[in-house]
Amino acid sequence: MNIYEIIKNRYSVRDYKPDPIPEDKLQKILEAVRLAPSAHNAQDWKFIIIKNKETKKQLARAAGQNFIEKAPVIIAGVSLDADHLMSNEVPAYAVDLSIALSYLTLAAVEEGLGTCWIGGFNQEEVKKILKIPKIIKRPPEELYKVVALIPIGYPKDKPSPKIRKPLKEIICEEKFEGAPE
Repeated sequence: MNIYEIIKNRYSVRDYKPDPIPEDKLQKILEAVRLAPSAHNAQDWKFIIIKNKETKKQLARAAGQNFIEKAPVIIAGVSLDADHLMSNEVPAYAVDLSIALSYLTLAAVEEGLGTCWIGGFNQEEVKKILKIPKIIKRPPEELYKVVALIPIGYPKDKPSPKIRKPLKEIICEEKFEGAPE
């Protein structure tokens, strides 16, 4: 499959078969994450692999997304430096983890697996479940932040047709266009 087919075939899987993920497939997905770019190549992140049934159930409750406990694996993407801003004033962790987790979702499709990006969850509850320590910097900000939970497994459901805006609605040339006046 080429990259365009992989992107086209990726969808948010919300029902998983109970089949375990072979270790070689999981390692390929994790290698894609390792190779992802990050600001200053710092790789200020950790990826927690969750296979334990009870832990997955707790994460599902913390996210209000019961389907994720059915996935054989959940990967939590964790920033190790949530207060680092890039020179453009955007938090580096949000960009870095988004890139790495996007690589993960695309590598999963290549391996015949499905994922769903879970960004809505109780941050403190997930940190507690995954035993992520409280590291506080001054001013009092927590350095560690869970960016997303990604359930991974063999899809049981079928993708719905993707509806996307036409390019002309999202692309501008040379300058921003289309702002309300």
